[in-house]
Amino acid sequence: MRDRIYLSSPHMSGNELKYIEKVFESNYIAPLGEYVDKFEQSVKNYTGAKNALAVINATSAIHLALRVLGVGEGDDVLVSTFTFIGSVTPVLYQGANPVFIDSDKESWNMSAKLLNKYLLTCDKKPKALILTHLYGMSADIKKITEICKLHGVFLIEDAAESLGATYDSQHTGTFGDLGVYSFNGNKILTTSGGGILVSENKEYIKKAKYYATQAREDEIHYEHLEYGYNYRMSNVLAAIGVAQMEVLEERVNKKRKIFEWYKEFLADNDNIEFMSELDNSRGNRWLTALRLKNIDYHDVIEALNKINVESRPLWKPMHMQVLFKDSKSYLDGTSENIFANGICLASSTTMSKDDVKAICEVILCC
Repeated sequence: MRDRIYLSSPHMSGNELKYIEKVFESNYIAPLGEYVDKFEQSVKNYTGAKNALAVINATSAIHLALRVLGVGEGDDVLVSTFTFIGSVTPVLYQGANPVFIDSDKESWNMSAKLLNKYLLTCDKKPKALILTHLYGMSADIKKITEICKLHGVFLIEDAAESLGATYDSQHTGTFGDLGVYSFNGNKILTTSGGGILVSENKEYIKKAKYYATQAREDEIHYEHLEYGYNYRMSNVLAAIGVAQMEVLEERVNKKRKIFEWYKEFLADNDNIEFMSELDNSRGNRWLTALRLKNIDYHDVIEALNKINVESRPLWKPMHMQVLFKDSKSYLDGTSENIFANGICLASSTTMSKDDVKAICEVILCC
């Protein structure tokens, strides 16, 4: 049997071990060192973000963003309902209330139209919005940014899945007050586990860094006026990140090529609807996502597993989770409909065109 093909497996550049060896030679294993600075700088250089902070994962980065913006007990925070739970749990960490906004049919990301309607009619003004760029594809970020500014709502971009994606040639994650990228094991780049918080606002990142390092005051002894967290990335993981950032554009191009192969082999099939790309945007196509008509995605997942290929359903919307059964939502049914017949296909950058062809042959037989 073939080696298992995963949804999005790690793909090393070749320089990771060399940089890790330099870290070991320096003996700055953790918590910090020169490669943390280099990693942050590489993300700033690539995305155009003015300030960056390397942390242990994207969830911690969102948590820091909420803390920096003053979100606290009883505040409402708007969140994309069609997302991974890591986008939402930091709201609970702060004792705030998630309010879920549905998707649009064009991008599957948060609907700017529904967002605006909610803000025009809600009884309680939300403190912030956490917007997810789903599966590496840009949301209608310019409209959503304008809406947030109009209503005085802080915008946190959850670009965990969309490093390398752009809208009007500007990188996702750099439109809002703060943005977040993930370097988890299955993302387009990985540091094993890690995240980056970015912002145009230097003071936001300075404050986030303070909270991420146990809120220690600048004293020779350990002095604390506030509580913080142990959220900083280690020098070893940052060294992996530096090497990974060197090949980011290659990875984006390969992900997009894999998507084009899927389109080629599944062309003119009325039972297939791919996640679309908004005009003026470039997605990183982290995962190839599609909807199946007249085909049960469970059958496809089972059939692909038989040839040792991983696939999975789309994210189950957060408003459908038992954990959030009492949370407020503003919905029109779009995300539920997409979830009901949606699937993610293997998109590892080590895949060949023949791998994609074999996967498509299985889908067409279901």
